[in-house]
Amino acid sequence: MDKALSSAKPQSRLKPDPWSATALLISLVVLAPIVAVGTLALFPSENIWPHLLATTLPRYLGNTLVLMAGVGLLAALVGTGAAWLIARYEFPLARWFEWLLLLPLAVPAYVGAYALVDLLEYAGPVQTALRAAFGWESARDYWFPEIRSLGSAIIVLAAALYPYVYLLARAAFHEQSGASEEVAMSLGQGALRRLRRIGLPLARPAVAAGTAIVMMEAVNDFGTVDYFAVQTLTTGIFSTWLEGNNAGGAAQIACVVLLLVICLVTLEKISRRKARFFNQGGRHRAISRKRLRGGWALLATLGCALPFTVGFLIPAGTILIHALTRAELWADPALYKAAWNTVVVGSLAAFLTVTGGLLLVYGVRLSGRTLPRLLQPITTIGYAAPGAVLAVGILLPLATFDNAMADFVLGLTGFDPGLILTGSSFALVLAYFVRFFAIGQGAADAALERVSPSLSMAARSLGRRQGQVLKEVYMPLIKGSVGSALLLVFVDCVKELPATLLLRPFNYDTLATRVHDQASLENLSDAAPAAIFIIVVSLFAVILLARANRTNF
Repeated sequence: MDKALSSAKPQSRLKPDPWSATALLISLVVLAPIVAVGTLALFPSENIWPHLLATTLPRYLGNTLVLMAGVGLLAALVGTGAAWLIARYEFPLARWFEWLLLLPLAVPAYVGAYALVDLLEYAGPVQTALRAAFGWESARDYWFPEIRSLGSAIIVLAAALYPYVYLLARAAFHEQSGASEEVAMSLGQGALRRLRRIGLPLARPAVAAGTAIVMMEAVNDFGTVDYFAVQTLTTGIFSTWLEGNNAGGAAQIACVVLLLVICLVTLEKISRRKARFFNQGGRHRAISRKRLRGGWALLATLGCALPFTVGFLIPAGTILIHALTRAELWADPALYKAAWNTVVVGSLAAFLTVTGGLLLVYGVRLSGRTLPRLLQPITTIGYAAPGAVLAVGILLPLATFDNAMADFVLGLTGFDPGLILTGSSFALVLAYFVRFFAIGQGAADAALERVSPSLSMAARSLGRRQGQVLKEVYMPLIKGSVGSALLLVFVDCVKELPATLLLRPFNYDTLATRVHDQASLENLSDAAPAAIFIIVVSLFAVILLARANRTNF
């Protein structure tokens, strides 16, 4: 417990206090959807588990495992390799690539999927140019790889997600001591041996953490795998629930997804449980970056340019061309209605998420009660849970409660209020709150740790209550971190697709659902303006992230 946040008067352990109660309530709200999924899976109205095991589940699970492994491996290779080049060498455009390599985070993976198909499909510019150049008449005259496939989904997802590995690995490489690198060079160790024997072992925790995030995001994806007709556990939730009209079966598949995620996080922690990685702090000498020349410099430049081109330049450029070729689409009122809906629910969710995270962390530190302190780390599970899983755990209990309330009001007053919670954007905001709560909580926890304990103690000695200390002392000092968290949560809400598709009210579009709906009908031009909006908004968050993680050359 933080002594700076402790109350001046000792509190009885049996007497409830408002801060402890607030922290406990927020924790329960975040964890409720996960508990609901488990309950629905264990007690379904119609148990189709034997049918799932005998038919579709093995295929869903197999494709998901291949997708996770492929995306994780490719993103780890690309992200770690790019981070090593940026951290260790000087070459043309290296200063630009340090932040350009983060830009794929601004392009949702499903937008990259739409752009790739538009570019490489039979009627696309690449195959059209090949037929014109070689005189081919039809697809029977030449071979071209299948675009809508599991392999393509792996490439698109890895190109969109590798920055998670790159960002963490780059920071780890920069923090390593130059002395060990120089000793290895003096012993005649080449670049690859130094990477394998020194760089990678020390950076392994960062690479493993980034790869775990990438694999969890791959499990969460719906737009990309759906567009490429790859049947995964996430698409299975959609088809079982919406097409099969079986909520219990969807919950059972959702539990399999949760078990996968939990196993992934557990394996990542176990893999480095016995390892110890020490940082020498300010005592170590920074590594001198070696200047590459000739062919090696060209290879390094191309090695960094390739993931940037595939992950950002091609999808953003393709979408921009479509957006500019039909200017009349920018005047569509439905586009701006979707943009307004996105701003409203995203802003509300961001405010509630960051506020909830701040109140939870502050309340746990003040109360020191065991239960809120134990629940605090568990509340981050929402970030690991895919949006489709959270949608199952939110919509079904809310719909039951909504219908019961409507029947009660109708029987009492004769007036039918309709579905208040599930008929509005409430469920959508709640899903965003649970899904991205870890961002708000993590930002609040890190920000409060940086504030000197003497400041709050001085405020308490002057008679300020705990709420006043938070408002008058902490908030002015942590407003930068809070603002960054608000932006990051808002951008994640803008890009979130699976939960939005399942929880949006009838005839309610956001930018993400508009892009998906239009692109799934092969109307990429109609989807382009909304996709441009998403990319532009996401760029602000990426720029903020690049500035926060800026390194000195």
